[in-house]
Amino acid sequence: MTKMIRNSQQGGRRKSNPELSEAEWMIMKVVWENEPCAAGTVQEILQHSKNWAYSTVKGAMDRMVEKGFLKISKIRNLQLFSSTISQEEAQKGEFKKMLKRAFDDALTPMMQFLLESEDFSTNDLKQMRLMIEKAEKSRKSTK
Repeated sequence: MTKMIRNSQQGGRRKSNPELSEAEWMIMKVVWENEPCAAGTVQEILQHSKNWAYSTVKGAMDRMVEKGFLKISKIRNLQLFSSTISQEEAQKGEFKKMLKRAFDDALTPMMQFLLESEDFSTNDLKQMRLMIEKAEKSRKSTK
């Protein structure tokens, strides 16, 4: 049995609604699917879509540790990265950023815009109605 030395590094303070850059999203998707993983693993997976050097990926991941999106576990001289935010938290942050920027934090105008500008199928609209009804029932049961 080999002896493992673990050392966790927590990055900076985590935001309640994280806002990831485009590159950070790409890295996080790989980490979520493969965690814990080394920067080299992330670079190899992204090589098919991006031509990023190892140093580019590793530097970005180190900055993501500082921002509190990733943490590092060390096993001897191997650094393994894990997420500190879930995909749902990241999606919520992205949504809130878009809602604030494009619709001044107002949900109803955003929904109106979507309904008027997108060509939703009958099935899409039916699913949305069901989600709204479910949310209404959930609210009534908690009151």
